[in-house]
Amino acid sequence: MVQGTLPDGLPVTSPVAFREPAVVVAADYFHSYSVVGLLTVVGVLFVAVAFGAGRLLRPVVPTPEKLLTYECGVDPVGEGWAHTQVRYYVYAFLYVIFAVDSIFLFPWATVFAAPGYGATTLVEMFVFLGFLTVGLLYAYKKGVLAWT
Repeated sequence: MVQGTLPDGLPVTSPVAFREPAVVVAADYFHSYSVVGLLTVVGVLFVAVAFGAGRLLRPVVPTPEKLLTYECGVDPVGEGWAHTQVRYYVYAFLYVIFAVDSIFLFPWATVFAAPGYGATTLVEMFVFLGFLTVGLLYAYKKGVLAWT
């Protein structure tokens, strides 16, 4: 039993302990977000001031040479459109897919060793590897993996 008094001085006996008002908890909660908000505003202002100062302090002298496209010290010749083989991007994309998949295999191996997770984790990983296999077979069937 907890004993106390009401604001008007009357005694109260209650089995529940007195608590702080919920407003104090909410104020602490929003105080945390106000600190994050304030830091965000300060960061945005810092970047805006830096860009503004750079714009005001830089020399602006446009010349025809400065307006040319610059590519590794070589003067541009012809048009700026170049054909690139798509297969290079496909190989890069497939590499990224399998690299990311290998990242998922390491946590799977650690969870697989934990007691009680073995069978479920094994089934989930085979479903995951099944999706990868279907994607790889699809790419192979479409001829994406043929280097010609």
